[in-house]
Amino acid sequence: MQTDSLFDPVSPATPLAERLRPKHIDELVGQSHLLGEGRPLRLAFQSGKLHSMILWGPPGVGKTTLARLMASAFDAEFVPLSAVLSGVKDIREAIAQAQLMLQQHGRHTILFVDEVHRFNKSQQDAFLPFVEQGLVTFIGATTENPSFEVNNALLSRAQVYVLHALSAEELEQLFEHAQKVALQELAFDDDARERIIGYADGDARRLLNVLEQVQTAAQTAGVKKIDGAFLDNTLAQSLRRFDKGGEAFYDQISALHKSVRGSNPDAALYWLVRMLDGGADPRYLARRIVRMAWEDIGLADPRAIQLTQDAALTYERLGSPEGELALAQAILYLACAPKSNAGYVAYNAARAFIAQDGSREVPLHLRNAPTKLMKQLDYGKGYRYAHNEEEGYAAGENYFPDDMPEVGFYQPTDHGLEAKIAEKLAHLRELDKAAKNKKG
Repeated sequence: MQTDSLFDPVSPATPLAERLRPKHIDELVGQSHLLGEGRPLRLAFQSGKLHSMILWGPPGVGKTTLARLMASAFDAEFVPLSAVLSGVKDIREAIAQAQLMLQQHGRHTILFVDEVHRFNKSQQDAFLPFVEQGLVTFIGATTENPSFEVNNALLSRAQVYVLHALSAEELEQLFEHAQKVALQELAFDDDARERIIGYADGDARRLLNVLEQVQTAAQTAGVKKIDGAFLDNTLAQSLRRFDKGGEAFYDQISALHKSVRGSNPDAALYWLVRMLDGGADPRYLARRIVRMAWEDIGLADPRAIQLTQDAALTYERLGSPEGELALAQAILYLACAPKSNAGYVAYNAARAFIAQDGSREVPLHLRNAPTKLMKQLDYGKGYRYAHNEEEGYAAGENYFPDDMPEVGFYQPTDHGLEAKIAEKLAHLRELDKAAKNKKG
């Protein structure tokens, strides 16, 4: 198996992203929360001690680069595997190579597994013993939550570091570096620069790939100055219409959301189709549509929640353009549905209260009593089983901590189904009041 060296020579045909790959952590753009002075990964580099880790973050934020820099800093052999292309056989070969390097050269090996979440349990188990033995230091890279995708045994032996998408300022810094090193002959106006950075959407590799495309197109056309018109003529439609991550993109998302909230189906459909035509990711739009159902319709029409989830699933199954019809109909339904943000407001109010409140104990009558000792301590004593009460409601019962002040997080509106909910809750409060008066 061939290893990757940080210092392998590059040819002019090497992609720009590879040519500009940092050779030292101080050259890496972004991840200051991990690489700044006194921060976890900076300390890991300075410690002189390797440890297994999982680098979790979106594409193009430096996961592979960090692993390569770690190998260089610790003078370790760097053996990369792709979980997409590799199997157990490749893992065994990598382990055999690590043993050989240690025996013949006394050199430790970093086993880097890209897209580690793609490995199944048996594949992850194949290299776990060698991580435990210390034969290899495991560094995994993933775009998915490792809590769900990585075996607990492996997860417990690796420190998880969360990497963030690059900010516009960090992308600007990378843009300037790329121009200084490899695109000196090109001049970008402010509009072109902003659009390219917006299109990169926090992804350094995407930014450099776009710059490389622009350079190639400019050389072919004999152009030295890059402006918006040149981008319109040379790059993909998605860059021409709006920049994902740029102001125009979020302006259109805002217009779509507010058209739904304002119950204008035609305007909502207009903005949805504008964004689809401009190259917006339909999956992103589907996620926003589901959120609208929860935030702006809520319990006024619970069917909206299910319908939007079904629309998102339909798109996943059909893809474009057929699946986009499901998103369009979901938008129309949301715009026409009764509106309520009472659930949204209630949740935020509860969060704000909990954030500033202390930890109040659960009342004894609400606790379970699975053991004899708990029963002796009065756990569950006096609990009233609502199903056995009149109207299926234990009037006057308290479900809050004993010292809890009175709160009213959820205030249903009089729109749609929520009007019925408000009516029922008002009736239950009257039953509570009558029960308390009876006790008094």
